Amino acid sequence: MKIHKEGHKIIFISFLILLGIGLLINGYFSFSDCKIVCGILYAILFILFLFIVRFFRSPFRSLEKDPNAIYAPADGTIVVLETVENHYFEDKRIQISIFMSPMNVHVNFHPISGEVIESDYYQGCRKIASLPKASELNEHSCVVIEDEKKHRILVKQIAGAMARRIVCYAEKGDKVEQGEELGIIKFGSRVDVLLPINARINVELYQKVTAKKTILAYFE
Repeated sequence: MKIHKEGHKIIFISFLILLGIGLLINGYFSFSDCKIVCGILYAILFILFLFIVRFFRSPFRSLEKDPNAIYAPADGTIVVLETVENHYFEDKRIQISIFMSPMNVHVNFHPISGEVIESDYYQGCRKIASLPKASELNEHSCVVIEDEKKHRILVKQIAGAMARRIVCYAEKGDKVEQGEELGIIKFGSRVDVLLPINARINVELYQKVTAKKTILAYFE
């Protein structure tokens, strides 16, 4: 387990802010007279700091590469499993959406190996990420990957109501490996995966999935 590099600055700033609040509490209250109140406030600050640190955790996970498998790019719960149309493709696609709560790991990974055909970023609003409309209305990034057999999938990182920034490392023309880091979404989010219509689905609605471990589907 390690702390993701995108969290280092936020954790440091949060520590300074929470430390400052702690000093203000210490100056406002007399600890000897308000031990219980001060203890509760200090505990809240400590728990909040631990939550921020925990959010940016990046666990070490192995992955067994399989060119026919499409791995989950994120930890979370499947909230959408349906057939859709998308402007990146000329045919219909199967959409699998994974909602990440603030308690989930928020680092995202490439589901397959291949070449990045498209990599785009879109500004948007901040609706709750589990809502269907969040896929198009919220801030999001889109990455289309093509493998050696010309299979194409789309991975969309979507900001949620709490999210403050989407980080996507994939750029058009990059060669990526299955399980390689795609990026991270800060504080509440969702990831959509659009698959070929003939993909053999290996998961179901409301199932809990784990990045680099759960296989969403197989190419036919």
